[in-house]
Amino acid sequence: MALAGMVAKLPAALDRQLQRDAGLTHFEYQVLVGLSRAPERTLRMSELANFTGGQLPRLSQVATRMERRGWLTRRPDPTDGRYTLASLTDEGTAKLEVSAPGHVAAVRGLIFDSLSPTQVRQMTQIAQRIAQTAGSDEFR
Repeated sequence: MALAGMVAKLPAALDRQLQRDAGLTHFEYQVLVGLSRAPERTLRMSELANFTGGQLPRLSQVATRMERRGWLTRRPDPTDGRYTLASLTDEGTAKLEVSAPGHVAAVRGLIFDSLSPTQVRQMTQIAQRIAQTAGSDEFR
């Protein structure tokens, strides 16, 4: 029950912080992060959906909003027209740079500040194991 409570409450707390301080949802923030880490700040939409843990239809709706704000652009993949590429714009990079410090502080305050270094290592190992198991075909 403790894990279920954390899984329910932590994303909501992070979403509230980002909406209050940066005018972003946590999902939009993840989109910006995913694109910022990609070569040439560009990913196929399917890869971006995988990174964010979102479904492609939801990502498409969010990408449309983010395009209107000037944070990303989309275009057909020139190597395979069946795919769409999303690219982070300079405005999107600036939005991420302004938003990240407050978000990092919130993550530290909500998670890491109350844990010892040993607990952080243990939590990392446990989270990696759960993510690996949850991503296996056994649970799909």
